[in-house]
Amino acid sequence: MKKIIYSILFFSIIAASGCTKLDVDPYDSVPGDKYPENAAQVANLTVDSYKRLQNLADDGGWWFLAQEISSDEFCGPTRGSDWFDGGKWLDMHTHSWTNDTEGVNRMWSTFWEGITSSNQIIDMLKQIPASNETRAKIAEVEVMRSFYYYLLLDNYGDAPYLSTANVPADFEPMKIKRAVIYDSIVQVVEGNLRYLKPLDNKYMATRYMGYALLAKLYLNAEVYTGTPQWEKAGQYCDSVLAGPYTLESNVLAPFKTNNERSSEIIFSIPYDEDNFEGFRIHMRSLHYQSNLTFDMPVGPWNGFAVVPTFWDTYEDNDIRKSAYFLYGPQYTITGEPIIESITGEPLIIDPYLPALKMDEGAYTPKQIRTTGARAIKYEVAIGAKENLSNDFPLFRITDFYLMKAETEIRQGRNGDAWINPIRERAEVAAFSGATLTQLLAERGRELWLEGHRRQDQIRFGKWDESWWEKPARTAERRTFPIPKWAIDANPNHGL
Repeated sequence: MKKIIYSILFFSIIAASGCTKLDVDPYDSVPGDKYPENAAQVANLTVDSYKRLQNLADDGGWWFLAQEISSDEFCGPTRGSDWFDGGKWLDMHTHSWTNDTEGVNRMWSTFWEGITSSNQIIDMLKQIPASNETRAKIAEVEVMRSFYYYLLLDNYGDAPYLSTANVPADFEPMKIKRAVIYDSIVQVVEGNLRYLKPLDNKYMATRYMGYALLAKLYLNAEVYTGTPQWEKAGQYCDSVLAGPYTLESNVLAPFKTNNERSSEIIFSIPYDEDNFEGFRIHMRSLHYQSNLTFDMPVGPWNGFAVVPTFWDTYEDNDIRKSAYFLYGPQYTITGEPIIESITGEPLIIDPYLPALKMDEGAYTPKQIRTTGARAIKYEVAIGAKENLSNDFPLFRITDFYLMKAETEIRQGRNGDAWINPIRERAEVAAFSGATLTQLLAERGRELWLEGHRRQDQIRFGKWDESWWEKPARTAERRTFPIPKWAIDANPNHGL
């Protein structure tokens, strides 16, 4: 089923608004002296807040890459003359970034684009004559703005907080404490829950998406404010778990091409290879000649791979190991062995990277080109192009099973009932009295490559420690610095 982004966002939002027919032509932007005249136009006005999600999963916005490459589960190794790129991938892995690193710059810009766009929409909606539908749309966009602020406070800590775009051109907002931003977000989302639609719509801020966002905020409250909120986190997990979401029987079902009907996905980005581009993890990870396996019209870039020590956390009989990773002998779509173009040998991907930086001369061409298990968690469909048509799940019900387990364990109770359905699906033995250490490892195995690992390692107190090719670091590396260019433009950011 093909997805056209404007149809998905616009018509799904219209349907949720109770409007089934467009009486007039909608427009993407509204002049300052003209406002929406009906539900269709009101809904269309909100679309831009969602479109800002597009850049999150690749280097246009860097959020997904920064969460993964900086963690202990995935890396961007230098392969001879390939993938050094000024050291930006190595810096993320070794936590050597500065306030002028590409990922630091682009994440900040992307989050603020989402916040600013949302504020502009909210300001306009508030000038429309009040109605139940308008109030619901204001709530929806305020929760979307809160989602962008959640990403901002999680990654940068202290930052400005603006609830309107109606500010003077020369306005220079002050940076405020992370805990204050947290309190503001929680207040906004909780205050809007009653106005959000109680729908199973994966592409809009529904009431269930609001519950999920609050569960994430409360789960990380100790990191953000110094005060744990495990009970409240558990309560909002319960609200999510009571919704219309269930575990799939197939571990890969939530990651298939055209996965919009997955019963696990709560809130997602609707990527499409032609109409909503921006998800290229297969290109970044697969071997140059993996196009022969998947009959792709383009050749992948032979880059990212699994961190070897993370690979070892999977048991051999864990079906996620063979489902999520590409390794071992490689074959064409017709079943013939692929011959590696440089080594002249059959292409066999060794899951163990020998080093993060593999210089020519110090490592063989075989080591440089064919080591490190590659990412196929997100289905690479036969004939896949440079961009995937897999929705990216920002909130998935399986995560909330594990979050609920965490809130139970942290309050001295047993979380096995929430962990074991996931382990049983993976065909590994059930836990009996799971510890936090076991839970963190299980979160890693299940949620690999979904953008959660950095946050998890910080919450579990593991972020500052050393791991494969990454030295121990101090607490300041738990957040990224505000970009130099942003401080130059507004010195208040640096105070």
